[in-house]
Amino acid sequence: MRWVVETLNPTVDAEIGALPADMRARFVRLAEVIEQVGLEALPRDSVKHLEGKLWELRMTGRDGISRAIYVTAEGRRLVIVRAFVKKTQKTPPRELAIARERAKTIR
Repeated sequence: MRWVVETLNPTVDAEIGALPADMRARFVRLAEVIEQVGLEALPRDSVKHLEGKLWELRMTGRDGISRAIYVTAEGRRLVIVRAFVKKTQKTPPRELAIARERAKTIR
């Protein structure tokens, strides 16, 4: 069974749409690889465990770095719960709090 990459809601769609074009293209490419081959096929530095059920897809581009926080759900679903441009070394606690809240709605 293949993976399906989806977003939680239109708010997350808007967050992804607000990413700079090169980072958005990188996100689309990572999602395509996940759907076609699986998470195991991603470069090692593209995925990082944050805490509990939260993981992040790491994207870089000319304009800096961005992250898409996701959780995995039943039926091999990867659900993006938050996307943002990262400005500090560590993932900001505020971003983690938003992702945690949104992840509570996923089964």
